[in-house]
Amino acid sequence: MKFLSYWHDTAPAFAGAAQGSVEGHFDVAVIGGGFTGLAAARQLAKAGSKVVVLEAEKVGWGASGRNGGHLNNGLAHSYLAAKAELGKERAIALYKALDDSIDTIEALIAEEGIDCSLRRAGKLKLASKPQHFETIARNFEAVHAEVDPDTALLSADDLKQELGAPFFGAMLSKKSAMMHMGRYVVGLAEAATRHGATIFEQAAVTEHRQEGGGRHALKTTRGNVTADAVLVATGAYTPSAFGYFRRRIIAVGSFIIATRPLTAEEIEATMPGNRTCVTSMNIGNYFRLSPDSRLIFGGRARFSATSDQRSDAKSGAILKASLAEIFPQLANVDIDYCWGGLADMTKDRFPRAGYHDGVWYAMGYSGHGAQLSTHLGMIIADAILGRPDRNPLKGFEWPAVPGHFGKPWFLPLVGMYYKMLDRVR
Repeated sequence: MKFLSYWHDTAPAFAGAAQGSVEGHFDVAVIGGGFTGLAAARQLAKAGSKVVVLEAEKVGWGASGRNGGHLNNGLAHSYLAAKAELGKERAIALYKALDDSIDTIEALIAEEGIDCSLRRAGKLKLASKPQHFETIARNFEAVHAEVDPDTALLSADDLKQELGAPFFGAMLSKKSAMMHMGRYVVGLAEAATRHGATIFEQAAVTEHRQEGGGRHALKTTRGNVTADAVLVATGAYTPSAFGYFRRRIIAVGSFIIATRPLTAEEIEATMPGNRTCVTSMNIGNYFRLSPDSRLIFGGRARFSATSDQRSDAKSGAILKASLAEIFPQLANVDIDYCWGGLADMTKDRFPRAGYHDGVWYAMGYSGHGAQLSTHLGMIIADAILGRPDRNPLKGFEWPAVPGHFGKPWFLPLVGMYYKMLDRVR
């Protein structure tokens, strides 16, 4: 078993990183070489801006290369809850932004010729308990009537054609998709450089200050640059130089395993529908088939903000037990990959993007970043360029999490709370 991301291990290496010292002046400095930062850099460079991307590790090293490979439309939590909290108009706008984000990715892949196995698969939100199906059905009725007719409600009998596991029904979101995340992020980086962006890897930002005239000075581990504008696109990996965002982002570990390639018979008995799937438990699981027929199976597993081989191994054991519980027919299947990463959550699980104190930002995707990040990166790039403001999150209040200054000490307590909820309802 390899303790590294399947997406990283099965994608080509990015060969376009700039060599030598980090230096010079740029129109825009983008901090973070994931989907958000690379999509913004490509958009800016296409418009003629001189743009630099400063990535602390390798492109796609963070959440963009450590996720489950889903491009799920719809909100991270229920539309009804979002409508109650945000109002109908804003809830619809946010829902439609997630729909648009998949269209954006699809168009970008076609334009740049990126080979990443994109497929409109549809997503199943699976009811783990009978009462969960009642909640899913109520949410479906509102979604289907008000915002997304490309949805369906499936009974437990309907699911027999989709899944070799017992669930109590599901909501099908037909616009959802899947792709190979590693090949996409490398293709996106190559596209950004092809249009003129400069990408530095191993260039962690250690200091940021604003100088006279609004110019920004950035110190990195490989040298220093200045820029007229800065976009912070670092999510759960935000450096200490940007404390405002660290106090508002909760870094939560998400852990994933990938089986050996399954046989055609195993796929027919397990995932004949070949969709992306998410269970309804608070500490639930998500799963899909990879392009080479592995079952990629993930979940919170443990409420931890640590992702290293020891932590990933502990979480992998929990995930393998969950996999055997949902799919007993795969209880003894070999696990080829086990990895983890940090997801950037906000307290209310709504993403944030905009402009604060001289700095642009987009983050807080709360589990839906694979699809939304490319779209928001391009939208914020357009705002930097002075184009019409299409930001669906403009004006969202974003209070700091009380007592939080970067390391989420409270995660074990949150995990205990959600485990209790899963037991009683």
